[in-house]
Amino acid sequence: MKHLLVKGLIIVVLFFSACKSQEKVAEHVNTNESHAMLPDFSWDTMPLYMHLRKATAFTNEEINYLAKFPLITFEKTTGSKTYGSTEEGTIQAAKSVKAINPNTKILYYKNVVINWGGYKEDDAFLKKNPEALLFNNRGDKALMPNKKTGFFDLSKDKVRSHWLNHVNKITSSPYIDGVFLDANIKVLVPGFFNSRVGKEKQKEIESGYLTMMEELNTQLGKDNILLANILRVRPEFKDVGREYLRFFDGTYLEGFEHENFGMTYEDYLAKGIDAFQKTAREGKIVAMSIGLGKALDNAKVGIDDARKKINKDDNINERLNYLLAIFLVCAEEYSYVYPHDGYNSLTSATWLKTFSQYEKNLGAPKGYAIRDGYIYTRSFEHLDVWLDIENQTAQLNWK
Repeated sequence: MKHLLVKGLIIVVLFFSACKSQEKVAEHVNTNESHAMLPDFSWDTMPLYMHLRKATAFTNEEINYLAKFPLITFEKTTGSKTYGSTEEGTIQAAKSVKAINPNTKILYYKNVVINWGGYKEDDAFLKKNPEALLFNNRGDKALMPNKKTGFFDLSKDKVRSHWLNHVNKITSSPYIDGVFLDANIKVLVPGFFNSRVGKEKQKEIESGYLTMMEELNTQLGKDNILLANILRVRPEFKDVGREYLRFFDGTYLEGFEHENFGMTYEDYLAKGIDAFQKTAREGKIVAMSIGLGKALDNAKVGIDDARKKINKDDNINERLNYLLAIFLVCAEEYSYVYPHDGYNSLTSATWLKTFSQYEKNLGAPKGYAIRDGYIYTRSFEHLDVWLDIENQTAQLNWK
């Protein structure tokens, strides 16, 4: 009898231990789901993202258009000519959108290292601290390829404190829901800064960046969306940038679709699809930005995504279906897509436009995508997707 009681107690203990273990796994898997700041998401129609800039104030028509999106990043220069700075221009644009749709999540664009113009607080900081910019051993200012724009020296405590204080201030606005973090890859891929300031300084910049992102996550991660341009197929990354997602709620995607580093187009894209799928299945936000135009030669370095412009009369339907198919074989809850022809609303041929594919009933996926070589298939409630990345073709079969 005593033996049976002991055995029964062991079974009970093991049962409750297993329950606790499953709870911990569930907590880990669903970390993002408990984040109060996550954007709205629905499978009813194509889940869309918006990423743009306009140096002057948006019109009422434009604000009404923007208010339809669940997630928006206002790029650098937004509203800077009308309101005097990117900071104020972004807040005013966000305020106008929120007046129509309070549920739209709006991200403030802040580069992690490049000193883009239009930021009033950066200009004031640099007037008092000119040494905050990055210089090489010869005393020359390190510059972007445009030979004009410099970088902040992230190895310096003062620079990181300024950056963090600035972001804290802007996100304290009730109209801003988080931060879009750009140029992470420039910091983390050694070659970019090695060629400008040397290997030793590059390591110091990278170390400063990692410290800054850790502090950002600690200070803002609980109440703000932190979305980084981080996921990229590159030989320097151990896990296509996913190793840095511990700092962020999700990733923005660009430079996703062309051959690189000795790989064919289809092999490079397949690795990107795999990375997107893994990240989305973990519950991370994925905002996919993918160009409607063909890649320019200087896009093939795999850092920035430069593409040819399209004209308003171009027949882009076949290309659009292909891009949407790529997205759909990867997407999970909190995945969003933005097919586009540039971020400047004044020069975009697709600005203020919609496409029939965005308005058709989609429905939830019936399972993960199935891969057979370079062909992917996936079914949704109202759509069957067939994608061939080797021949760059796709079929969206709406039910």
